Amino acid sequence: MSHFRFTQNAAFLACAFVLVACNHFNPDNGPIRLNQVGFAPDQEKTATVVISNPQIIKSSNCYILNIAGDTVWRGEASGTMLNPVSGKPCQIVDFSDLTACGEYTLYVENDQMSNLQFQISNSPYRELTRQALRAYYHQRASMATEEPYAEGYARPAGHPDDHVIVHASAATDERPAGTIISSPGGWYDAGDYNKYIVNSGFTMGVWLMAYEFNKAYYDTLYLNIPESQMNKCPDMLSEAMYNLRWMMTMQDLDGGVYHKLTEPAFEGFIRPDQCKKPRYVVMKTTAATLDFAATMALAARVYEPYDPDFCKEAKEAAIKAYAWAVEHPEVYYDQPKMNAQFASTSCPDGAKNEEMKQCGEVEITTGAYDDFDVNDEFYWAEVELYLLTGDEQYKANVKDHAGAIANTLAKDGKYYLPSTWGNVAELAYLELLLQGKTDADALLTYLAPYLDEADTISVFRSPYGNRESDFFWGCNSEGCCWRGVECLYAYRLTGDEQYRINAQRCLNYILGQNATGYCYVTGFGSRPTSHPHHRLSYTNPHGTIPGFLAGGPNPAQQDRITDGVKYTKNVPADESYLDFQPSYASNEVTINWNVTLFALTAGIDALE
Repeated sequence: MSHFRFTQNAAFLACAFVLVACNHFNPDNGPIRLNQVGFAPDQEKTATVVISNPQIIKSSNCYILNIAGDTVWRGEASGTMLNPVSGKPCQIVDFSDLTACGEYTLYVENDQMSNLQFQISNSPYRELTRQALRAYYHQRASMATEEPYAEGYARPAGHPDDHVIVHASAATDERPAGTIISSPGGWYDAGDYNKYIVNSGFTMGVWLMAYEFNKAYYDTLYLNIPESQMNKCPDMLSEAMYNLRWMMTMQDLDGGVYHKLTEPAFEGFIRPDQCKKPRYVVMKTTAATLDFAATMALAARVYEPYDPDFCKEAKEAAIKAYAWAVEHPEVYYDQPKMNAQFASTSCPDGAKNEEMKQCGEVEITTGAYDDFDVNDEFYWAEVELYLLTGDEQYKANVKDHAGAIANTLAKDGKYYLPSTWGNVAELAYLELLLQGKTDADALLTYLAPYLDEADTISVFRSPYGNRESDFFWGCNSEGCCWRGVECLYAYRLTGDEQYRINAQRCLNYILGQNATGYCYVTGFGSRPTSHPHHRLSYTNPHGTIPGFLAGGPNPAQQDRITDGVKYTKNVPADESYLDFQPSYASNEVTINWNVTLFALTAGIDALE
């Protein structure tokens, strides 16, 4: 485990699936690469044409027809340029001067005739944002998803989590191993059915910061969830509360926070209500406790107009968690070491099988979310507690930890803060930036090289996707969507139009203007991701649930190594993607990836 997390049981998959050569799951998507969801009238509008026969390269004639069949635009593609990742020749079609709302088809004639549909509308990403948020309703644990809220994807309840066992690694005198606690609610983390505080905390951080960034937009966004119109809280915050309430149940009596709530090994691809394995809270860690502290402090500020009682409770929980972390600054989650220490020490002599399970002596093999450097977690927690309380001690600690992570904040004189569940320093930095507590120089220095890059070297007109290092586990979120979010912050701070354009270009990449030609969001576009590594979609009788972002091209191909998933030989890094359910390395969905998607789509849509 490093920057990624495994969410499968290799032995299960090998038995459950007949893994054949699966190139047919990545069909020939034709040569046109285009944002398949749509454009606003005043947006830049481009498409990329991949030359299928490098031996026949000529200027592509292009035209656009409206839904009535009238030709509304004609032009030619640009000169040929090479994809810097794959070396494939490509051309660019720019039809930005087409501004009338409507449904259209782009036709391109090169060595063959090809076409692809798109639309122009005044609010092209509102439904996408809505579904990306509604994806979390479908991820709710401990309850059935019912009509009318399920909107066609109802399922029975699973994992009540009212009988959760304290694992031996989490035992205390007050709660010895085998103690039963209740920890219902929250969201399933990803394609699996477990719940992890570290990833949940990061997700909540981006979520609540996105709300602060575009409150007026989110306040009017109707999600059709059970809480809609039942309270004065915006739907977006009501959905988040379902997860925040679960997180609060994960705090132990002494203030420390359990790392995760999990079954011992990943469940198979079955419905939640069919899952019968016992569930455990596992080990209190410094990272989980600090992420919890930061999340609760942030929530205590954001929810103040809507739920003062919750805010008081959240503030107390955050302070107590931070105090525990200060007392336990180096408690790291090391799953192999934990299993070696606790999987055979907690039960009475002679206890076997079910007895061992009930008293907490069991090996845990689910997602680790391990992190052995918590300077960034301290930094984030201290920033949020300072912004909440104004306490000068937290402010002093912020300065101390800012110095400790200086090599992360600045590398070779440049801002360098990849924002992931394992590196939350940028969340703290952006919070200070948004609250006017620091200046934007570092962010703008970091983003400056990307302002012109899309015009100069990108065949997909994007500041993302121009080098092999852009592609890794979860790159669609942590690489592409997040860079777009950063550009939105920069645009808010400077008013420089190029930042807004490059945020849009990042979204174009996700929605189809990329090397594979897929729209990487389930249920959207003419060529969407349709077979995600997602138990809830796989077992739903109505098919794949819309609104989920796929992880994206991943040349490491960990699923090929462990489960025999077959990729085309020597596939380029930006095409190392399979729309194939067993491909967890490229096609899983997670709560932390979806949050960057809607932060980007809402941010762009709000500007329109």
